[in-house]
Amino acid sequence: MLTDAEQLEHLELTARHAGLDLPEIVLPESHHIVIHRMRFHYLDWGAAGRPPIVFLHGGGLNAHTWDIVCLMLRRDYHCLALDQRGHGDSAWEPTSDYSHESQVGDVEGFVAKLKLHKPLIVAHSMGGFAALGYALRHAATLSGLVLVDVGPELDFTGAKRIRDFITQDRVLDSVDAFVERAMAFNPRRDPVLLRRSLLHNLRQLPNGKWTWKHDPNRMSMVGDFAKERLARAKQILESAHQITCPTLVMRGERSDVFSDEHAAKFAAALPRGRWVKVPNAGHTIQGDNPAGLLEALTPFIREIGF
Repeated sequence: MLTDAEQLEHLELTARHAGLDLPEIVLPESHHIVIHRMRFHYLDWGAAGRPPIVFLHGGGLNAHTWDIVCLMLRRDYHCLALDQRGHGDSAWEPTSDYSHESQVGDVEGFVAKLKLHKPLIVAHSMGGFAALGYALRHAATLSGLVLVDVGPELDFTGAKRIRDFITQDRVLDSVDAFVERAMAFNPRRDPVLLRRSLLHNLRQLPNGKWTWKHDPNRMSMVGDFAKERLARAKQILESAHQITCPTLVMRGERSDVFSDEHAAKFAAALPRGRWVKVPNAGHTIQGDNPAGLLEALTPFIREIGF
């Protein structure tokens, strides 16, 4: 675990590496909330009473993936980053229910419990599917939706590469061993910054070894994954007209998960959709190029009058 001083230093170094001039460097408040009898952890970056933005991370990640983005926005918006079920410091689901429906229900419960009025949802990868499910039911209550390198249709080759990375050899001897593996997966990351980021996503076992925080059972759901994903993509595309809130679809320029074709197709299917390609970024845009993400996000926020 990082100390508060180490976290503050990490945020400063990460921002400097990204070419961002932080207006201030503070740490978020850490809170827990019970939704549907499950304990969830979230980070609250302050500024309650300002327009709320809910951030949802991708599979195998956690709320800290949004730290720099939230720091850059917190003066004007109330930024809240949720650890989704089985991730980060939220509880693991005892029956291994990590279904799409359960994740959508978690977002519904989170927004309702915190009494968030007309939030903007910014969601990456797995979190994007939960956000899409929420928007299909509650578009009229949203100020907007931002999907970060995700849409109904994905490239299964890239998605499988990510699944393989987070499921192989979950227990390693050291944090450095995880850093080495992560650098092989994404060699464009800075190893020093990556090491500190990984400490938010790892826990040490009683025997001294290290493992991921996220529940391994979330990746072992029964059924044909590809078939289920295709069926869900078809259902979302057919229902896209129901997502009436302003929607920005982002694609990382180097992403092998989400293509230009799929981004353009989905944006065109949305009543108020548009898409943008963020340069110098792969699938995890907020980690690869947070400045580029903010450059795309900020004008969208202003245009929707949020």
